[in-house]
Amino acid sequence: MTAQEKKQLEMMACKVRMGVIEGTHSAKAGHPGGSLSAADLFTFLYFKELRVDPNRPGWEDRDRFVLSKGHTAPGLYAALANRGFFPVEDLLTLRHIGSYLQGHPNMNETPGVDMSTGSLGQGISAAAGMALAAKYQGKSCRVYALLGDGEIQEGEVWEAMMFAHHYKLDNLCIIIDNNGLQIDGNVADVMNPYPIVDKLRAFGIETMEIDGHDFEQIEAAFYMARVTKGRPFAIVMKTVKGKGVSYMENQVGWHGKAPNDEEYEIAMRELSAHLAEVEAM
Repeated sequence: MTAQEKKQLEMMACKVRMGVIEGTHSAKAGHPGGSLSAADLFTFLYFKELRVDPNRPGWEDRDRFVLSKGHTAPGLYAALANRGFFPVEDLLTLRHIGSYLQGHPNMNETPGVDMSTGSLGQGISAAAGMALAAKYQGKSCRVYALLGDGEIQEGEVWEAMMFAHHYKLDNLCIIIDNNGLQIDGNVADVMNPYPIVDKLRAFGIETMEIDGHDFEQIEAAFYMARVTKGRPFAIVMKTVKGKGVSYMENQVGWHGKAPNDEEYEIAMRELSAHLAEVEAM
């Protein structure tokens, strides 16, 4: 990755985070915390990794992305909008009646969304099915799925992992956003999922742990995912919930709460300042 490419990704990640704040503030609802922790991942996927075409969202040979932690739709929508799948200004319609940008992704309504998700644990199963179908059809497309660390407390997730290993789904890349917090508190206190890496490996999943806010580490992990053959690949991202907004960082209360007018102004001021700082580099 060149310095210029990294700069462009960092700038876009700022814009994605701003989109999260714009959308949740306008909706007066939504899930900013986990959207912000995954913003760098969303940015890298849609501006570097995925083979997609905003002008042909239904292109048959595209790579697929499944947002298994569907409540962080504001982050996905912000990335899709900035990538050109729909107008950025439509982010302000999040969760509004009649909007195609609802609280959880809807593949029948939203351009660029490959699977309707929301019930935790089900998205990874759908992604594994997509990967198996692609193999049966001899297609070269890859399938990516993002899960939350609270989500992996669901038993269905581990059934999907067993399935993915059994069918040698090396076209499936599993990503876990390990920000350490879920709606009820610290994941280790609610239902301890650790050690996540060891558990994935025990299920036959090749696994790499990275800093989910470091684009060079994200790039290296996706490279390893592409070259690993004969088994699925998982990336465990250590992240900060609410990343980029000072008063939201590592605060469980921002799992599912929208900023009020004053909080919105603070968040946008901070993100705008960071964007200007990166642009000046």
